[in-house]
Amino acid sequence: MSVVDEVEAKKNITLKQLQYLLDGNEAAYLKERALAVRREHYGNEVFIRGLIEFTNYCRNNCYYCGIRRDNQNVDRYRLSEGEIMECCTEGYRLGFRTFVLQGGEDGFFTDEKICHIVSSIKGSFPDCAVTLSIGEKTRESYKAFFEAGADRYLLRHETANAVHYQRLHPSDLSLDNRKECLNNLKDIGYQVGAGFMVGSPGQTIKTLYDDLQFLRELNPHMVGIGPFIPQHDTPFATEKAGTVDMTVTLLAVIRLLLPRVLLPATTALGTIDPVGREKGLMAGANVVMPNLSPKRVREKYALYDKKICTGEEAAECIECLKRRVSKIGCSVVCDRGDYR
Repeated sequence: MSVVDEVEAKKNITLKQLQYLLDGNEAAYLKERALAVRREHYGNEVFIRGLIEFTNYCRNNCYYCGIRRDNQNVDRYRLSEGEIMECCTEGYRLGFRTFVLQGGEDGFFTDEKICHIVSSIKGSFPDCAVTLSIGEKTRESYKAFFEAGADRYLLRHETANAVHYQRLHPSDLSLDNRKECLNNLKDIGYQVGAGFMVGSPGQTIKTLYDDLQFLRELNPHMVGIGPFIPQHDTPFATEKAGTVDMTVTLLAVIRLLLPRVLLPATTALGTIDPVGREKGLMAGANVVMPNLSPKRVREKYALYDKKICTGEEAAECIECLKRRVSKIGCSVVCDRGDYR
């Protein structure tokens, strides 16, 4: 039995097998099997999520992030509730049925404000899902957002190795708390997304193995991975970026480990390779997240350098995205795209 077949059959992977696959062995067969597993559960459907980056203020100082608190060169902004609703209205017209509210951990947006925004979106667009991606909160906060109507929550764990976690974050952030947040979210009833950067400083085969085992244990509904891309105003400005090949390999591995998972082909993947997202989709991914944010703020949400924010990434060019996806035998579907 090949390594790929063994990983697929057991829905598990050893450290040695991970090294073998990341070395490029059985690469074509790995992607072939990942694609077959995705088709078994989701066919050739690609789900779109409308991304609304509503604030680039953040209280945290993560070493990899361009909107970190101490970066004085960021042109900060906050969208008003009216602007957020305008984004949803336009997105709904374009066919989006999931809205992802993403932002830094911004104290201006209190629990009460977030709850009001969520309930307003659900009231205006009851057939749509609302996803939040706003960082670490208390269990009580998560519960309040859920009761207001939030359906999903994205919170990348970044790394499941405690030593590596501290390599990426200041001492006031901890892996234990991040894991507690994810467990709270699942317990409350959210569809939960976790994930990590590929090629982040200090990452090793062992830390990647820890990530995959953590994901198997958590069993999230969505896993978002993308290549690490340095941002010039961070402590990691001169670090080497992650690669397309490693990201695509890990996407395929995750599809075999978690067959039903919702797996995005991320913006970061499209940033380092013009057809990076297509490569991700051909390795088992089935979600893309075009940007619904107002054009005037897209470049200001600069988590990393050279982030794509025009062309097919803009929601106005959704037809272009549909054409690109159709060329690889997939079709964009306009529904909530729930976990199956």
